[in-house]
Amino acid sequence: MSAATASKPMITDVFVKGARQGWEMATKSMLPNVIMAFILIKVLNVTGLLGMIGQAFSPLMGLFGLPGEAATILMSGYLSSMGGIGVAIALFEQGVMNGEQLAVILPSIFVMGGQLQYMGRCLGVIGIKGNMMVAIMCVPIVMALVVMMFMRLVVVGV
Repeated sequence: MSAATASKPMITDVFVKGARQGWEMATKSMLPNVIMAFILIKVLNVTGLLGMIGQAFSPLMGLFGLPGEAATILMSGYLSSMGGIGVAIALFEQGVMNGEQLAVILPSIFVMGGQLQYMGRCLGVIGIKGNMMVAIMCVPIVMALVVMMFMRLVVVGV
């Protein structure tokens, strides 16, 4: 057996290491965001703020065939993709949104991709100038709106 072969890890070790890293990511990154989203929607619903948000954003979200409450998905998605998914699931579970509406809005969450996290972790570290930061943070919002219009055409055919 050569030295290169002897130092190569076994496939089971690689799998176990990957499973541990995946578990770590799921429990420390993704799960807290999803739980936070469920709690956020519950609090907004109990306080009546969800209804107010729905009324305020109804004209804009109506352009995409969505209820006004769907704006909370975009707001949460801007903060965290997993949070946006959690809000979408919570609204679906409450009957506020249906499957077609979820199909219209879900891609926009990934287009925005947790911009605030992105700004703090990446853009600040590499030293992007302040005037460019605004453009970098706004382009995904515009693209999310374009994606929702496209998805409405594809999914609903309107």
